[in-house]
Amino acid sequence: MKYVLFTGATGDLGRCCIEEIVKTGDWTVFAGGTNKEKLAQLGKLPNVIPVELDVTSEESIENVYRTVRSHTYTLDAVVNFAGIHTFTSLVEGNCVQEIEKMLNVNVMGMVRVNKRFFEMIRIGHGRIVNCSSESGWMTPQPFNGPYTMTKYAVEAYNDSLRRELMYLDIPVIKLQPGSFKTQLTNKIYRDFDAAIESTNYFRNILTTMKPMMTMELGLDHDPKKLAKKLLLALTAKLPRTKYKVCTGKLLMTLELLPDKVVDVAYRAIVR
Repeated sequence: MKYVLFTGATGDLGRCCIEEIVKTGDWTVFAGGTNKEKLAQLGKLPNVIPVELDVTSEESIENVYRTVRSHTYTLDAVVNFAGIHTFTSLVEGNCVQEIEKMLNVNVMGMVRVNKRFFEMIRIGHGRIVNCSSESGWMTPQPFNGPYTMTKYAVEAYNDSLRRELMYLDIPVIKLQPGSFKTQLTNKIYRDFDAAIESTNYFRNILTTMKPMMTMELGLDHDPKKLAKKLLLALTAKLPRTKYKVCTGKLLMTLELLPDKVVDVAYRAIVR
């Protein structure tokens, strides 16, 4: 039996991925999250051990470490899925606090978990999988800056960690999923509407851009596609350095254009 620690397990995509992992019958999953009710539901799945985990808390991570160590001295994988998204301007509202919060969860949470469980991975000849996003490598979109900042940071962290741990023969792999319809998506819609109501400068711009955002986020991609890519990242003898999953076609098209042309395109949309 192989062992994997999975953060962000109580999210919609996290649960789908865990279901796919345990379906193989080869893995025991330490499912970490902050929603106690959803953790209890995960605990009903075979070979799933739910653990209450707040990736922003060293104490919480240490408690989970002790729990994992009570079952095994090694890990075959750590999967970092914990993350949040808050839609906010870079100059209005509580943007500084919101950016700090997202960096703390999306980036520093990953750093904390990987550091604490690194030795168990090393002893077990395991691997690390970090969940990034299509936002981590695409040209930044207006008003999605804080989230994009965190995913750019995840990309840099992941690549640096991979090039460090390759000397120890520990694969470090990143997932780059596109949009999936989840509870997180619903929160983005609410944040967008709140931004329209509270902005002093961008109401017309945000209102005009909303249909485009709705179209992109409303893509009904099957979460199992992401789960299968994750499983491949966990089991491939020679895993890729990165796996893209369900990249948005509209955003992908923008990647083909020079920066100034993209700027003109965003201006044209508003006009």
